[in-house]
Amino acid sequence: MSTFAKPENALKRAEELINVGQKQDALQALHDLITSKRYRAWQKTLEKIMFKYIDLCVEMRKGRYAKDGLIQYRIVCQQVNVNSLEEVIKHFMHLSTERAEAARNQAQELEEVLDVDDLEADKRPEDLMLSYVSGEKGKDRSDRELVTPWFKFLWETYRTVLEILRNNSKLENLYAMTAHRAFQFCKQYKRTTEFRRLCEIIRNHLSNLNKYKDQRDRPDLTAPESLQLYLDTRFEQLKIATELELWQEAFRSVEDIHGLMCMVKKTPKPSLMVVYYAKLTEIFWISGSHLYHAYAWLKLFLLQKNFNKNLSQKDLQTIASSVVLAALSVPPYDHTRGASHVELENEKERNMRMSNLINFNLDPKPESREVLSRSALLLELVSKGVMSCVLPEVKDLYHLLEHEFLPLDLSLKVQPLLNKISKLGGKLASASSVPEVQLSKYVLALEKLATLRLLQQASQVYQTMTIDSLSQMVPFFDFSVVEKISVDAVKHKFLTMKVDHINGAVSFSILDLESDTLRNHLTALAESLNKARSMIYPPLNKALKIGDTLPGLAEIVEKEHKKLLARKTIIEQRKEEQERQLLEKEREEELKRMQQQKNNEEAEQKRLAIEIEKRKLQRIQKEIEEREMEEAKALLNEKFSKNKKKPIIEGDKMTKQALLELALNEQLREKQEMEKKLQKLSKQMDYLERAKREEAAPLIEAAYQQRLVEEQLLHEREQQLEVELSRQRHDGDLQEKNRLARVMENKRIFQERVVNRRQSEFERLRQERAEHYNQIRQSRRQQRVAKRKMIFYLRSEEERLNKLREEEEARKNEEAERRRKEEAERQAKLDEIAEKQRQRERELEEKERLRRQQILAAPGKYVPRHLREKAAGSTPAPSTDKWRPDDRRGFGGGGSRPTW
Repeated sequence: MSTFAKPENALKRAEELINVGQKQDALQALHDLITSKRYRAWQKTLEKIMFKYIDLCVEMRKGRYAKDGLIQYRIVCQQVNVNSLEEVIKHFMHLSTERAEAARNQAQELEEVLDVDDLEADKRPEDLMLSYVSGEKGKDRSDRELVTPWFKFLWETYRTVLEILRNNSKLENLYAMTAHRAFQFCKQYKRTTEFRRLCEIIRNHLSNLNKYKDQRDRPDLTAPESLQLYLDTRFEQLKIATELELWQEAFRSVEDIHGLMCMVKKTPKPSLMVVYYAKLTEIFWISGSHLYHAYAWLKLFLLQKNFNKNLSQKDLQTIASSVVLAALSVPPYDHTRGASHVELENEKERNMRMSNLINFNLDPKPESREVLSRSALLLELVSKGVMSCVLPEVKDLYHLLEHEFLPLDLSLKVQPLLNKISKLGGKLASASSVPEVQLSKYVLALEKLATLRLLQQASQVYQTMTIDSLSQMVPFFDFSVVEKISVDAVKHKFLTMKVDHINGAVSFSILDLESDTLRNHLTALAESLNKARSMIYPPLNKALKIGDTLPGLAEIVEKEHKKLLARKTIIEQRKEEQERQLLEKEREEELKRMQQQKNNEEAEQKRLAIEIEKRKLQRIQKEIEEREMEEAKALLNEKFSKNKKKPIIEGDKMTKQALLELALNEQLREKQEMEKKLQKLSKQMDYLERAKREEAAPLIEAAYQQRLVEEQLLHEREQQLEVELSRQRHDGDLQEKNRLARVMENKRIFQERVVNRRQSEFERLRQERAEHYNQIRQSRRQQRVAKRKMIFYLRSEEERLNKLREEEEARKNEEAERRRKEEAERQAKLDEIAEKQRQRERELEEKERLRRQQILAAPGKYVPRHLREKAAGSTPAPSTDKWRPDDRRGFGGGGSRPTW
């Protein structure tokens, strides 16, 4: 590690190393100086060193060095000159952006250059292998090698700056500016992975801000300026997330904004809340949460109506129509009916999160939440005057779907209204936060709602209807789509219907065989029949004779033996399962113990680090106090240097405050004495000045009268002289005019000669220019003809080469097809040989089975029952063990039993 007496020497040494091409050594020398504890007092030279250090880091793409240097420089500048740190960071980002832009300009196509999924990931081995074995040597690879590293470095720059500036109240503006530039970087180059990481970084910074509230220089979120900066950053994050179509990240951004508002308990400006609810409408629509989408539109409508004074009547109608159509798009039944407990809990948590974002409470009854919320929403639209602002087509559609009962004509009246609504909407001139509203996106949901209403009303009028009639009543969809919609409605208990495709009919009055009432009746009937059977055929308590039980004794013994073996197997399996559970439990306990030990070690390390930092702060505080004491003593000696009597300082008992009070008292005493002297001197000067003016007054008056007489005489003499000079000049001018009148004719002749010469010169130059232009035109015409001929030749040559290439590819394809056919023929022959071999084996097996049957059927020989049953059943495959023939198991009254 190199040491320097002064920082200027390090800067000079770094410049010398740069001049001879040793940039790494220069960077290391500056890094050692910046991280050294000897130079912790800020000075202008350190700022110059940091600028040079940043230039080297950017040029060599040393992000880690830059981060270390900026952290050390922040420690130096934080309490002394924070503006210097801001200038250095701005210089760092400016250089990184410039180099990245310069590299990007070298690439022809940006998407080919930036096709890396993750800017923080290293090169994969397969990519390296492909780059070595492939023949790609053109501009694409050079662009990838030149441009992508600079964009990685720019992304690392943004992360470094955000990490250094986090939770610093003195650099909040720079932090917000860096976050906005990082968002624009992700938006410009479609960096979705980096955008997610950036959002997570900013989210962690805010959580740390709330976690460590005793942090020094911590931003105060209750201050309006700080709160506005944080909100602007979150809203910019929300806008970029929606533009990149990262809807999950957009939802988390909305939760961040809502959490920030709840944290400070202040509502942002209406313009920001309009953006908030506008983005919520997009997010809820994409996620399929139509109810919350409608509530977000309602909030947006109320904000625009109450706070946007420039909102036109047409735009107000469009927004109100969007609110009503969004409310009508909410399904009229609960989608959570029949779901499992876990799904219901997840849905409940999800609904609570979304409801908190738009500040409304859900219905406490889970079985009717959606229906009641939809009904409450429609009632709220009427009560808050939304229906009075909508378009006439939307109002008619609302009355048809919610209040009219027209089972036969509902679709015919709804369809023309939907056709008109699909053409409405467009850009809004007076609502800047909602630039465009398209009502056509609600048409599909409204068609489904109209179909459900029609089926519901038809079920109240008809019991049975043909499929053709129902298809004619629903012109929106085919019957297959209507069937899917009805299946979903029946599943959620909204409709009761059955489709009979055999008879081509739809039935609306169906007896539910799976209802609870019939299920209980069937259970009771089964229990009653079982009791009656036990009374008619009571169980046998006495054992029968042995002679009656002998024929089935072998089967009973065999069954009992099998049961015992099965029980033994189950016991062994349970033992193995218990041992495995014990091993897993011991392993989990070991993992918990190791994790606890690791946590204890981390806590101890943190405690030691905190203790070291605390001692360091105490040492710094002590040094500061000693330095302040020395400065105060020096100041006191300077103030009392002219006096003989100085205050007595008793060792270290005299504090800096006491020394400063002594100095201030002495200054105050000297100031009072000086003021007294000045008052006395000013009074003497006032008396002297007054006496002088009294004596000089008559003398000044006499001198003034004499000066008036002299100036009057001087004025008369100068006026007479001016008149005489004017007369003489007039006479001289008349004589000069008479003398020049003789040459006027010569002047006219000379003028005509000059004009004629210039006219002829102008004509000659114009003719030369026309001839020159004609020559240029002719040469360019010849160049165009030659260029066309060259293009024609190149195209002809390219077509010829393409034709040759296609012929070669056709020849290769024919060769491959021929090889494939030969391979297929060879495989067919092999399959035929294999089939013959299998046939031969089956014949041998059949002969062996017949031989065994003959042996078992031989007269006068006893054969056990289990062997007779085995011979009568399926014959197993012949054994491959030649040393143990099957004949040994056919004699002797039975073989050995298999053991478990």
